[in-house]
Amino acid sequence: MGIYLNPGNDAFEMACRDDIYVDKSGLIDLISKRIGKRKRFVCVSRPRRFGKSMAAEMLTAYYDRTCDSEKLFCDKKIANCESYETHLNQYNVIYLNVQHFLRGAGEPENLVSYMEAEILKEVKELYGDWIPSTTSLPVALANIYVKDSDEKKGFIFIVDEWDCIFRVARENTIAQRKYLDFLRDLFKDRTYVKLAYMTGILPIKKYGNHSALNDFDEFSMTNPDCMSKYMGFTQQEVRKLCEDYHKDFQEVRRWYDGYRMGENLHVYNPKSVVDGMQSRKLKSFWTNTETYEALQIYIDLDEDGLKQALIAMLSGERCEIDIGTFQNDMTTFKSKDDILTLLVHLGYLSYDETMKTVSIPNEEVREEFVRAVKNGRHKEIVKLITESDKLLDATLQMDVKSVSKIISRIHNTITAPNFYNNEQALRSVIKFAYLNCLEEFIEIQELPSGIGYADVVFLPMKSSNKPVMIVELKWNKTATSALEQIKDRKYPQVLENYGGKILLVGVNYSEKTKEHTCVIEIYQKK
Repeated sequence: MGIYLNPGNDAFEMACRDDIYVDKSGLIDLISKRIGKRKRFVCVSRPRRFGKSMAAEMLTAYYDRTCDSEKLFCDKKIANCESYETHLNQYNVIYLNVQHFLRGAGEPENLVSYMEAEILKEVKELYGDWIPSTTSLPVALANIYVKDSDEKKGFIFIVDEWDCIFRVARENTIAQRKYLDFLRDLFKDRTYVKLAYMTGILPIKKYGNHSALNDFDEFSMTNPDCMSKYMGFTQQEVRKLCEDYHKDFQEVRRWYDGYRMGENLHVYNPKSVVDGMQSRKLKSFWTNTETYEALQIYIDLDEDGLKQALIAMLSGERCEIDIGTFQNDMTTFKSKDDILTLLVHLGYLSYDETMKTVSIPNEEVREEFVRAVKNGRHKEIVKLITESDKLLDATLQMDVKSVSKIISRIHNTITAPNFYNNEQALRSVIKFAYLNCLEEFIEIQELPSGIGYADVVFLPMKSSNKPVMIVELKWNKTATSALEQIKDRKYPQVLENYGGKILLVGVNYSEKTKEHTCVIEIYQKK
């Protein structure tokens, strides 16, 4: 057993002994189907805390020929696949954690020479007789493959944190290109490569015509394809954990769900779900591994439309996006879409491939956005968030004059006059105005209730003592008529069994006076 060449199964064995282990071994069967084929190059990118390293350790434990992993996998999903015994512990595995190499190299420019020297040292210890004293790693591996008939199965490469140089040395394009050239020389047209699996946060860097790794099939948060259910925990897996740990599934869903994988599949942040199961209280665990400053760097940029996109997403809206111009790095931004695409890969946004939109996925990430915005340079958004705090207090106190004034101030800040011309525009303002309601309420738009649909309903969390709030909007009418519609169409009746007080809130905007008016009543059950 070595450090890089056939490192064994100890790391995966530790993962299996954890209090919470979710079986993702079905991934092995997908990957094994590529062994020895032209499609044997795979790059799977997903955010930090989404199980990348665990997947790499699992694949290493399964393929490594120097260990016996039968006991680790015999009760896992992979054991039911036809390919199970065919590939179990049958290959020489070269496992590379590039982040460890980068630390050892000291400087990014030294990464390639350090990596090659360290791996060659270990390879020569085992196969020194077949390797020239001075040679490159690809030549050494090619010699081993040709000279030993037992090695005709070739090598399986597992590369973890493959992209860390693009994240740590963001501006060092010389070191980055040197690294890409090294990977290309190691993999491209090499028959000793029976499989190459790389995992990281970013997709493979684009360098115009500099086609470094075009043999790789890529799967990412914007293009998960067949890897969708392995990008995080599925809803079924989270439901089972909630049952085992006696957690409220809907609350767990609010905190950690929201990453869209195709039309019907959502995945959850695995690390946060595990932490949430083992914690007394569901909360944001994001800052355990990354501070809000990492997000703040990007949302403080000046690209046209970024501020408006932030306002929309903070209020629960989705924003259209073109992911095609993103260069798969952390420095090349030509538009807000490039920044938003990066935030998808970093796990701060969810991408809807069908609708071509992005949104803030859940409460955990929303807290990070609010924290980053409050400490960032967009002071006008900070002011809006403060206004939202005041608005909720004024609504609960039934202070209609203050509610009207605050909504007007928010309207004047976030909406261009020529766009504020219908009830839908008013709805967008209201959604942002009640932004901080999302900490204690679930917002439901157009809730089927009585005869028709209530515009916006805020349902308090189970842990909250706040009332239900039904908000009805009118345009060029009166706030009183909005309130009457709530009553006439019996919107509150469907919520009577929810428990607690119900506030009826009517809001009207007059184009003539350019003013908002508000009426608030407590619903009286008949």
